Amino acid sequence: MSELETGIDPKLLEILVCPVSKTTLVYDRQRQELVSKAAGLAYPIRDGIPIMLVDEARPLDIEE
Repeated sequence: MSELETGIDPKLLEILVCPVSKTTLVYDRQRQELVSKAAGLAYPIRDGIPIMLVDEARPLDIEE
């Protein structure tokens, strides 16, 4: 998958982990977020740059 297809560099996605749980992240293309199901947080992507700060993360809803 290319960066144009995903909106984020696939190699970057492979090496990024959640700063809280240290687990891998799932890219949510529609919301432009990196999701950590283990931590229950979604980190925003702004201008193609993941913001991996807990203070900037959105808590996931129960159904997410």
